[in-house]
Amino acid sequence: MAKQSMEKQKAETNAMRVIAIEKLVLHCGGTEDKLEKSRKLLEKVSESKKIYTVKSTRRIPAFGISPGKKSGVKITIRNKERIKNLLSRFFSARDKQVSQSSVSSNQFCFGVPEYIEVPGLDYDRDIGIMGFEVMVVFKRKGKRVKMKKIKRGRVPVKQEVTKKEIIDYLTKQYKVEFE
Repeated sequence: MAKQSMEKQKAETNAMRVIAIEKLVLHCGGTEDKLEKSRKLLEKVSESKKIYTVKSTRRIPAFGISPGKKSGVKITIRNKERIKNLLSRFFSARDKQVSQSSVSSNQFCFGVPEYIEVPGLDYDRDIGIMGFEVMVVFKRKGKRVKMKKIKRGRVPVKQEVTKKEIIDYLTKQYKVEFE
């Protein structure tokens, strides 16, 4: 019992164990006309013009997608203040309730079914009724070691952010309830 409390105190004081949000990725799929609507939607939600087009790597005949064809758009946001603002708005659109199955190690993903549910966004005739996906990537200090190009190092598994830690972080910071 005493050993567990000592380890918990160590974890709280160790700067390398602190969890932080690395980035927020918004993405929306579609082909041809829907792709342009998706682009307008992400521009409206993120208030940015830096939208990237994603090309498909495989064939999905049901959706009319073939390899190399444009099949979606996405934007990555790394500004901490914008991330906090957007996440609080997205969680309020979901009534601060999210499924536990949407959490995995190092990331958390959920969908917003209709953008008009997000506070501050009004209906736009050019876009129509559409939804989008939100992915939040978490990190600990030291992740750069495995990402850098020269003298790349290895990071132990204990440096990954676990599902339980992500759930605890979101309930403390954003008061999100998990089903």
